[in-house]
Amino acid sequence: MRVVECVPNFSEGRRAGVIEKIVEVARNFPGIKLLDYSSDRDHNRTVVTFVGAPEPVVECAYAMTGEAARLIDLNCHSGGHPRMGAMDVVPFIPVSGVTMDECVDMARRLGERVGRELKIPVYYYEFAATRPERRSLAEVRKGEFEGLKTAVKTPGREPDEGPAELHPTAGAVAIGARRPLIAYNVNLNTPDVQLAKDIARAIRASGGGFVNVRAMGLLLKDRNVAQVSMNLLNYVDTPIYRVNEFIKSEAARRGVSILGTEIVGLLPVDALLDAAAHYLQVENFDRRQVLEIRMMEGPGHEGE
Repeated sequence: MRVVECVPNFSEGRRAGVIEKIVEVARNFPGIKLLDYSSDRDHNRTVVTFVGAPEPVVECAYAMTGEAARLIDLNCHSGGHPRMGAMDVVPFIPVSGVTMDECVDMARRLGERVGRELKIPVYYYEFAATRPERRSLAEVRKGEFEGLKTAVKTPGREPDEGPAELHPTAGAVAIGARRPLIAYNVNLNTPDVQLAKDIARAIRASGGGFVNVRAMGLLLKDRNVAQVSMNLLNYVDTPIYRVNEFIKSEAARRGVSILGTEIVGLLPVDALLDAAAHYLQVENFDRRQVLEIRMMEGPGHEGE
């Protein structure tokens, strides 16, 4: 089977009616299976995960981008998460029978259509980036919606597709192709947001931390809790448990502890099995020791 995962993030996490209308596009789209969606009021953002064959995935992503542009006005939007567009980011991830190059082609086809038909400027990122400095989503999104209103017209910040000015309400969108990513948040037992920002700076690549970690500190106003919010770009080289232990150590050094953690959206089962094996100190652990995995293999399967 040829399967691609798409994880669009749109800038609305509070208005249930708007969220449902955008998610409904994926729920009812032919050839698409909606796997998950998660909204966060403090981030004011919703993350959707759906899968399908390449063509319907591109078509569904386009339809969702159009619906988000119709329903969301970034001039009235605020939240803890950086954003530059109503449909803020659309990544394609190869799952089976599809290469990364094909996902790049999907990103480019979607981007050309969004720029031409919806009049929304498009920036390509990660494997779809057209220049090295745009591989990083943080670099693409620098300045956010408000700052990009001017920056989009300056040399070096012009979009890859669409008009060289932001859509008046929908802003711009980042479209890319990438490996599986884990959105992982650590909540601290303190409202001190500066402390969370300090830990985020220490753990992310730009601060001399892990090369596969993007992190920021923010305040969850509803809970009055500081959070280290992260994207783990490579859970194999930088597993969840290593990140968690680093944050635990940095927090303890500052006199606080971890209150709890969050996983936003879906993640590969191996990421959780690695963490379980680490904390349980399981010797010579084999993922085929998991009952459900062995059952899915069927009789006579020899594995790899």
